[in-house]
Amino acid sequence: MNNQSNQTSIVTGKVRLSFVHLFTPYAHQVGAEPKYSTTILIPKTDIATKQRIDAAIAAAIQQGVTGKWNGTRPPQVKNPVWDGDGVRQNGEPFGTECKGHWVLTASSNQQQEIIDINMNPIINQTEVYSGMYARVSTNFFPYFNSGNKGVGCGLGPVQKLEDGKPLGGRISAASAFGDAPVPGGYTPPAAPQTQYQQPAQSYPPQNYNQSQVQQGYPQQVPPPAYQTPQQAVQIDPITGRPINGGVMGI
Repeated sequence: MNNQSNQTSIVTGKVRLSFVHLFTPYAHQVGAEPKYSTTILIPKTDIATKQRIDAAIAAAIQQGVTGKWNGTRPPQVKNPVWDGDGVRQNGEPFGTECKGHWVLTASSNQQQEIIDINMNPIINQTEVYSGMYARVSTNFFPYFNSGNKGVGCGLGPVQKLEDGKPLGGRISAASAFGDAPVPGGYTPPAAPQTQYQQPAQSYPPQNYNQSQVQQGYPQQVPPPAYQTPQQAVQIDPITGRPINGGVMGI
């Protein structure tokens, strides 16, 4: 890293992040190039960080004069730092989270490293969100775009320091539904109760036995055993004796 880069690069103190797009590039305007970016909220009480930013912007302006701006300093140099107690570029006031802060947006064409307090890479994207606290490495540079001359802020690595209240309406499911009544007086249906229904039976029941009588089946008199009719004894007309060994009268 050369001396000019040292002059234009700084690491912030503890800041709060908003509009976080560190894992997926995002275009803030239709047709613009998507970039990795975040808005940095710097407490006005952090005078040391603000002084380092002002010095880095001054060095970037000097780079512009000797480079992109062809030796001429423009009367008005667009500054990337905004007063959170004032209004945006479009004249609208900043959000309440910006009050008491300097507001700065840093972006990059390439994804930057995101680490935790122990210098370990953060892989879980849910751990990085608008509202958390971090330190951010930034680099200020001059630009000349469509007639506009100013100083931009490049995004470098980000170190998450601690969690904070999420911004942008991000809440947990427990907070959203825990104590909220179900609209319309909706009551979840009760679990269905199985009612026993005596199965249909043929009459008389199949496999009829005495135990079925005790279980409630109407008692039936078993049909009489089947009697095989006695075959008539045939008599030999010559001998007068039964044919086939039969016994007369039986």
